Amino acid sequence: MEIYGPCADNLPLILNDVLDRIKQLSSAQVASGHPKLYEHLIGRVKANDSMTEKCQRKGYPATPESALRKCRDAVGIRVVCNFIDDVYRCIDLLRDADWCTIVKEKDYIANAKPNGYRSYHLILDAVTPYQDIDGQTPGHYFVEIQLRTIAMDSWASLEHEMKYKHDIENPERIGKELRRCADQLAACDVQMQTIRQLIHEND
Repeated sequence: MEIYGPCADNLPLILNDVLDRIKQLSSAQVASGHPKLYEHLIGRVKANDSMTEKCQRKGYPATPESALRKCRDAVGIRVVCNFIDDVYRCIDLLRDADWCTIVKEKDYIANAKPNGYRSYHLILDAVTPYQDIDGQTPGHYFVEIQLRTIAMDSWASLEHEMKYKHDIENPERIGKELRRCADQLAACDVQMQTIRQLIHEND
């Protein structure tokens, strides 16, 4: 059974629309003399099985309403930026956009998780031309966006690899090394940001 019900066909269209809007924000920044917003973008529609498992894990009935209204990450986008300032610049532009509203945000850059994870998470309420699960057109769909630097993204990939590999030896030691690595990368991100500001301080 398709957990997204009659909205299933809309989700890839919404993903592409939001990706295009973020690309347009970056193009407008470049056209006005600012650096591009990001290094690369990736996106996905959460697979039917994964969303069903998530609903069950959270104690929700496996229905389109649970998948689209309670979980809120059926459509997910990751924005990978060169510098920390680019992350916050992108967030400010999304905050000002007329096609979406930020309904939830968590700043794991300023407040890193205990294991060292850093990223900025947003949930957008995006207005779309597609009918939503409540029968409204224009429809409202939630989109999860994660914004991070290249260094944060590399670290998160490594941590994800460790989390899902269950036969590693000495996980405590690797966890400590990962935490130390996260702190070093965070210091590096700040240092690179400072150098960039020094280069452009007379612009």
